[in-house]
Amino acid sequence: MPTISLETFIRSPAERCFGLARDIGVPAAAAGPLAHRAVSGVTSGLISLGEEVTWEARFLGLRQRLTSRVTAFERPRMFRDEMQRGPFERWRHTHLFAPADEGTLMQDRVEYASPLGPLGAAFDALYLRAFLTRFLVAHNANIKKIAESHTDRS
Repeated sequence: MPTISLETFIRSPAERCFGLARDIGVPAAAAGPLAHRAVSGVTSGLISLGEEVTWEARFLGLRQRLTSRVTAFERPRMFRDEMQRGPFERWRHTHLFAPADEGTLMQDRVEYASPLGPLGAAFDALYLRAFLTRFLVAHNANIKKIAESHTDRS
């Protein structure tokens, strides 16, 4: 199963980064390779353990929906969301927040797989992994920008 691991250093406390990563409005407002919006479940504010959100986006010209549920939650260190319904065979995203000198080390670990067996695996290797990595890097850059701006969002 493909896995994407990223690290982003943010000059802001872990609690703030943790809140921004759970804020439904943050990804919806960000520029990036995949514009998406929350359309059902938790559609604003902070998502928490057991709650679901359905995201809608256009991908390769098709409207896609992905519903994920927060399945693990340890404030302010970690939360995990897992796909309940959507286009992937599997989607599991673990968000980690570790205090570091003068800030927080935010880590993402995404385990995913496309449907359609070997055809899906080839699509993952040839296109999807790079696309998802760009998407996550842009998402994390937005969290970093907001967290380091010292606005009132948390």
